[in-house]
Amino acid sequence: MGGEVPLLSALYKSPPGIIREIFLGGSFKAQMVIANRKEGDPLNEKRRVLSIDLETYSDVDLGSCGVYRYVEGDFHILLFAYAFDDEEVRVVDLACGEELPQEVRDAVFDESVIKAAWNAQFERTCLSQFFGTRLSPDSWQCSMVWAASLSLPLKLKTAAEVLKTGEQKDDAGERLIKYFSVPCRPTKSNGGRTRNLPEHAPEDWERFKSYCKQDVRTERDIRHKLEALPLKHSEWDFYHMDQRINDRGVLIDRTLVEQAITCDLMLSEEMTKKAYELTGLENPNSVSQLKGWLEERGIAIDSLGKKDVAAMIKEIDKNGLDQEALDMLKLRLQMAKSSVKKYQAADRYICNDGRAHGLFQFSGANRTQRWAGRGIQLQNLPQNHISTLDEARDLVKMGCFDMVESIYGNTPDILSQLIRTMLIAKPGHIFTIADFSAIEARVLAWLAGETWRLEAFQRGEDIYCASASQMFGVPVVKHGINGELRQKGKVAELACGYGGAAGALISMGALDMGLKESELPDIIDSWRTANPKIVQFWWDVERAAVDTIKDHQERKVGRVGFQFYANTLWIVLPSGRKLAYIKPRLQPNRFGRMAVTYEGLNAANKWARGETYSGKLVENITQATARDLLAEAMWRMEQVGLAIVGHVHDEVILEVPVGSITVDEVCAIMNRNPVWADGLPLSSAGYTGTHYFKD
Repeated sequence: MGGEVPLLSALYKSPPGIIREIFLGGSFKAQMVIANRKEGDPLNEKRRVLSIDLETYSDVDLGSCGVYRYVEGDFHILLFAYAFDDEEVRVVDLACGEELPQEVRDAVFDESVIKAAWNAQFERTCLSQFFGTRLSPDSWQCSMVWAASLSLPLKLKTAAEVLKTGEQKDDAGERLIKYFSVPCRPTKSNGGRTRNLPEHAPEDWERFKSYCKQDVRTERDIRHKLEALPLKHSEWDFYHMDQRINDRGVLIDRTLVEQAITCDLMLSEEMTKKAYELTGLENPNSVSQLKGWLEERGIAIDSLGKKDVAAMIKEIDKNGLDQEALDMLKLRLQMAKSSVKKYQAADRYICNDGRAHGLFQFSGANRTQRWAGRGIQLQNLPQNHISTLDEARDLVKMGCFDMVESIYGNTPDILSQLIRTMLIAKPGHIFTIADFSAIEARVLAWLAGETWRLEAFQRGEDIYCASASQMFGVPVVKHGINGELRQKGKVAELACGYGGAAGALISMGALDMGLKESELPDIIDSWRTANPKIVQFWWDVERAAVDTIKDHQERKVGRVGFQFYANTLWIVLPSGRKLAYIKPRLQPNRFGRMAVTYEGLNAANKWARGETYSGKLVENITQATARDLLAEAMWRMEQVGLAIVGHVHDEVILEVPVGSITVDEVCAIMNRNPVWADGLPLSSAGYTGTHYFKD
């Protein structure tokens, strides 16, 4: 690391003021190590590469429990296929008693040798279990992450097809994995065994070995293709940081999880019984049966989704219609609120150390490469609103479910609000949580050069009030003068930044906020009039993308660059990272305008040609830049020894010794601008607690 960032590995043993001295006293260099690497750095030199693919067995389900829990079951590495650089691929049959060559063992622990694999977290975690020690991620490179950085598919087979590599993934693998790698059902014909071994199907075992070797060849072939488009050193740094966060995991309150699951089961039985008594249906949970029952009562409803049911409840209640139908729909909404799946996922993911690991996927979000959630899916947790959250939490943990119902009246909602609180700090530690404030709005204003917004952020103003004031030409103060306009400013801020129209306002809850549909066009016009530079930024970005596709010439729009090479449109972010739009074309859209289209993963996770437009391109750029800011803030935190156990959108969760650092000191680290973000008014806020919650 060149010693350019103070390394405080002994932070926890240091006095609390050490962070203040480093980050507030000015001795921390603004230039991060990752921003200072030059060509010729040792990481750019040719290093030996060990490509690896494993085939394994465990009685724990990998898909539902994750790899960290998977390796704690009845776990075995069956086959170890490998190749050094472009040498011949070999396979070690560990299941049949072969041993790893010493050269391979040495290379696994040699930090100068790159270990490469597709979804390398799997191989590294399995080998950590095999060797009995946690392997550092620092010399590992994940070809899946590399592909994801270029917006390529996360599946090896699909990525190989898209890249048209000479080596393709063997289709026979799924059948062989199902046969050898997962438990089998005991039958008379198989002698009652619960696992298939090599001797039970020798020919298939040989095919399995060939399949394992083929995966190494395919991954290596993809890697060679990707070498023409290298990943920034900083991205590998961030990936290794991500792996350390996943290795560290987060402690789960097992008692709360178990009691919440028990409570939900009891509730489900009770609510199903009530629904049966109300309707007399054979299965009141059946959508078709319930729709038919409602239609018999003169109530037609297209969908039984939460929003549709809630709207129908309001209509029936307002018009004084069928009371039984009203009660049943309320019950349906209550049943739909149940969030037991999150608790069940947590229960499956808890490892022997009481922590859930592997909850974050680096570059998991297509196009922007933001992190995605895995397992418990921390990226989409319900919010909590009740003021007595701790009291409700204690009641559920004690199993006082009747008291929860009598006090709060809606137990499923309480269980939902308590989901965040199942994440807890270990003894002697607390969570310190810091969150970027209005990060996308700040980044968008900075990218577009919307001066009044930047000045409002620098003054610490409420952006919803500031926006409403700019839109309507009058002062707007929350709970004060013209305070009623703040709501219009808020919904406009939420929906209009990326070119949204009336539909975007409605989806952001404009009608639920009490606004009338007839008001929405005027709100949109007012917001756009108040933000002319952002509106111009949309069109300038789209024009730059179109022109770059046409003439392949490099150009810039403010802080954002546009390039064309390797049959790909590249949008260069302020950080220097690039967003890839593969095989772009200009084609007429449904409005008759020429639009930018490109190949990528669609909503169904299929590789297909998709379309983008001005607002969507700006959204990609803004969210990707916000991701870069979060990544660098997390990197700075890690460099001073702060233990990150989670991050949700633009929020970081730290597990720190009690008294070691204050919220203000964490926010000071978070608010420091990277060298490429000069003039961006960053701000964050935070709080502490023994468990996670939304402040």
